[in-house]
Amino acid sequence: MTRGILIAGNESALFSAAASEAAKRVEQYASALIPGPFPSSEGTAVPAGADKGLQLSWSPGSPISARTLVLAAENRMGRIDDAVLVCSPPALYRPAEALAPGEADSLINDHIKGWFFLVRELALYFRSRQAGTLALVVSEVPAGGGKDAPADLLGPPAAAAFRAFSQSLLASSAIEPFSILGFGSAEAGSEADFAAWFFKFIDEGGKKNSGKWHKYAKLRFF
Repeated sequence: MTRGILIAGNESALFSAAASEAAKRVEQYASALIPGPFPSSEGTAVPAGADKGLQLSWSPGSPISARTLVLAAENRMGRIDDAVLVCSPPALYRPAEALAPGEADSLINDHIKGWFFLVRELALYFRSRQAGTLALVVSEVPAGGGKDAPADLLGPPAAAAFRAFSQSLLASSAIEPFSILGFGSAEAGSEADFAAWFFKFIDEGGKKNSGKWHKYAKLRFF
């Protein structure tokens, strides 16, 4: 049976790079996008090997949708061996007073709360199999809105919440029967190299690197 890879996250250059790497390794992978309210400012191009990707629907703010996503990925691929969660949230340059309460609630559900629901379902799935890899990937590239632009109300808090959540999961990895790996990069424009780098860790499998936060740097890659 072929290896099953599930990639979840919002549309971004990093997500596309992760999908391209998955396509090099398997005949077919599954992917799920966070349905963002704004188009990504980066990397909207179709990733290489996109024809191998099974596009699955996901409503991150719904725990039922998280369960449905995991079941759909398993049914379509036969099993899930690796789940790669890619956090590279879009920027929201807007004055705080211009953000409607309903819009704020939707953004928090999709880019913060949704990860909790999905990780819960994946942990249950991997525990039942007594195997698997949960890879938590975050882009830590500073926002570049300019000194006169409004603050980015979404990117930094969403990435910080994902990083903190990941650290908690990594701390508990020793008691899990599956591997939990964390990856971060603050290198702008190096998404393809970053994805190739963290997939090498995933490919190695086993528990050797589990529970560790791995920081990408260009000089380390080559």
